[in-house]
Amino acid sequence: MAPIRNTEHAIESYINSCIRNERDGQQAIYKHFYGFAMGICLRYASDRLDAAGILNDGFFKVFKNIDKYEQGKPFKAWLGRIITNTAIDYYRANLKFADHLDITEHDEIIQEQSVYSKLAYEDLLALIQKLTPAYRTVFNLFAIDGYSHEEISEMLSISVGTSKSNLFKARQKLQDMLKPPVENAYERKMVAFDASHVRVNFNTNTK
Repeated sequence: MAPIRNTEHAIESYINSCIRNERDGQQAIYKHFYGFAMGICLRYASDRLDAAGILNDGFFKVFKNIDKYEQGKPFKAWLGRIITNTAIDYYRANLKFADHLDITEHDEIIQEQSVYSKLAYEDLLALIQKLTPAYRTVFNLFAIDGYSHEEISEMLSISVGTSKSNLFKARQKLQDMLKPPVENAYERKMVAFDASHVRVNFNTNTK
């Protein structure tokens, strides 16, 4: 397939090629949206290897259902939803929502801007990947992808209260990760201590 300069026209051409089940069109779509799709997968996965598995499954579903894409609507958004849903399906069997406490009383707290909102994307991604699958999934859906708790409740088959609880705990975990270790603060105090003024008596006479 010859390269097409106009991006929108190229994507439309590649989509039509995929509908005809042509490998060149599939490769072109994969290459063009790889970075975007991998970015989504990395947010939901615990590492890059895990993300690669989600990515491959996601693109398989994209090509399998591409004939259902409505021409004229943003293809990137359509593809992004499939990748996100694939990531959710990938973890659905392993998600453990043990806490079912409705924390409505914390709504005002979790709406406040947190320290992690000022982090570079790469730094935030590294922290998100350290969260448990349950916390990570709800945090991504609500704080990054913009879904409501009601929508998350339906997507993950959990209660609205559980969604709020996991979001609150995810944010608490992220904030805890940003706190300096207590040991470091103790070490800094020890460094500032002048040992030259210390007199130690090594007399072992106990009488």
